[in-house]
Amino acid sequence: MFTLLALALGGTAQLNAQQAVAGDDLLPPNAKPGECYARMWVPAQSRTATERVLARAESEQVRIIPARYETVTERVLVKEASSRLVVVPAQYGTETERVLVKAAYTTWKKGTGPIQKVDQATGEIMCLVEVPAEYKTVTRRVVKTPATTREVTIPAEYQTVTVRKQAEPAREVRTTIPAEYQTITKTELVSEGHLEWREILCETNMTRGRIRDIQLALQRAGHNPGSVDGVIGTGTMRAVNAYQRAKGLPVDRYLNVETVKSLGVALR
Repeated sequence: MFTLLALALGGTAQLNAQQAVAGDDLLPPNAKPGECYARMWVPAQSRTATERVLARAESEQVRIIPARYETVTERVLVKEASSRLVVVPAQYGTETERVLVKAAYTTWKKGTGPIQKVDQATGEIMCLVEVPAEYKTVTRRVVKTPATTREVTIPAEYQTVTVRKQAEPAREVRTTIPAEYQTITKTELVSEGHLEWREILCETNMTRGRIRDIQLALQRAGHNPGSVDGVIGTGTMRAVNAYQRAKGLPVDRYLNVETVKSLGVALR
């Protein structure tokens, strides 16, 4: 959609009349006599942007590792150590002993001797003699060591058994799981679609000489306009639109003043 409005020198009265009829919002602001404008629909402008967003927050994983058991052999107490008294019998032996059977004594016998006694009745000589003692040898059983008691220690009794024993207790392992991010592509609106007045070249400010200057400038910029003849034809507009796209200028079917200035062509 577009509206072409030409304002020629000396057309101030006509401009004021149109502004009064259409209202200020339908006419280009700050226009000067001799300028031409086209009202163009400028589509909404958007751009594609990438953004790193959080996909999953950091978390913690808790894992329980069960206790570990193993089978081992152990020596276990069956009966505790104790003690008891044991009688130690007496020890016997034999002894030989010379025993007095008859004690020594003295008696009178017939004969001669240092001690004599004359029997007055018989006239015999009597001698006092000593009779030695009489002994005999006897053997008897005697106690060499008397009977006693002693304490005997009875050692503890053990038994080897197989048991299941805990080797490691159960434990808790905590692992931090880092946050996960992902890159998303989104389209952001830069500007809303809108109508705007764009200054262009028209019959009031367009000459063959100026068109020729534009064609030569397009050639220097690497865009072939075709014949350099001072006439805006299909080839010239194709080159103009290619130049506009290359420079990021508004692209339309008119030769706007912004493009002419970018090409370095004077408007006066």
